[in-house]
Amino acid sequence: MKLILVAPSSQLFTAFQQHFSYLPNVEIVNDYFEWLPEFDCLVSPANSFGMMDGGIDAAIVRFFGRSLMTKVQQHILDEFLGEQPVGTSFIVATGHSKHPFLAHTPTMRVPMSIAGTDIPYVAMWAMLLAVRRHNQYAERKISSVACPGLGTGRVPYHEAARQMASAYDNFLHPPKFLNCIVAADRQLQIWEGGNSSFA
Repeated sequence: MKLILVAPSSQLFTAFQQHFSYLPNVEIVNDYFEWLPEFDCLVSPANSFGMMDGGIDAAIVRFFGRSLMTKVQQHILDEFLGEQPVGTSFIVATGHSKHPFLAHTPTMRVPMSIAGTDIPYVAMWAMLLAVRRHNQYAERKISSVACPGLGTGRVPYHEAARQMASAYDNFLHPPKFLNCIVAADRQLQIWEGGNSSFA
């Protein structure tokens, strides 16, 4: 699977370059997702209620049509009883022939501050697992994912990029067994990660 990191901001582009430089199958694009020629799935860093009326979510609705938000909200009503938890992600068909899927991945319940949290990691992890699950069972596979910064409206670019890269690294290199040492190491990596300013 190819991961396309979408960074309209030059500062986010630099942060992605710094933190994803050692990871495979990553393309970093200093542009808006609308200008990407190819991707199978776009990540929507949304809220728990599927209200896609601001930021990149509003751009997604303009690009794919309002019916996509209706479909997302109906899935949330059906599968999550009206509130999709942060830390989950689901794949929905867009109806677009070139860009057939959307990964609806809340980074907050409602617009609020998530600074000082691990939500960029949690959201990235949930999205990657949703794509993996889709590819295990669906006839039409996802081979490229366009992903914007997750939580970057509230979390500093470098911290969000660091957490997202950690999630992708852990996704590519899962543990072979589980114990308290593995759990503690993972938690330290997410929360500290060599960034002493994150507290």
